[in-house]
Amino acid sequence: MTVTQLDSRTALIVIDLQKIMASMPVAHPFTNILENAARLAGIFRQHDLPVVLVNVVEAAPGRTEQSHFSGALPPDWSELLPELNRQPQDHLVSKRTWGAFTETDLEEYLKSAGVTQIVVCGVATSIGVESTARQAHELGFNVTLAIDAMTDLSAEAHVNSLDRIFPKLGETGTTQDIVDLLSKRTTEMYRP
Repeated sequence: MTVTQLDSRTALIVIDLQKIMASMPVAHPFTNILENAARLAGIFRQHDLPVVLVNVVEAAPGRTEQSHFSGALPPDWSELLPELNRQPQDHLVSKRTWGAFTETDLEEYLKSAGVTQIVVCGVATSIGVESTARQAHELGFNVTLAIDAMTDLSAEAHVNSLDRIFPKLGETGTTQDIVDLLSKRTTEMYRP
């Protein structure tokens, strides 16, 4: 299904587009994902809509069978990528779990800003993006997923999220679909 509408107070949430991710092997060209996410951030800012930039700063506690990172991490590994053009009004969420809502101020920030819908993009589709979308859905937000502004370490995991999980959590669309809806809404606001 293609995204049908954006609420008047929709926020963009960009998941884990940070330095360490730029060097990881992903299923889709990372430069395209980053370019689309940066485009969305720019258009949301132009429309005075909230932009939330999320980075992961440490792993959640607990044993797992598979580690996400191996070896020593460089000191700047969690820094957001400069292409996102972080602005002073952007809200930064530093997380320690897959989802951006767990033990952060994200829910409080969104609700205090009157946000009723979120658009989610970033990496990894089946991990941080999906977890954040699941949490947002559970909290009552309308969820839209920008499918060409996300990727995964595994093509199979990416497709599974897009085909099986996301339709149950919200609507999906491309960066251009979302830009078009924002532009349409602006045109309708100024129509005589």
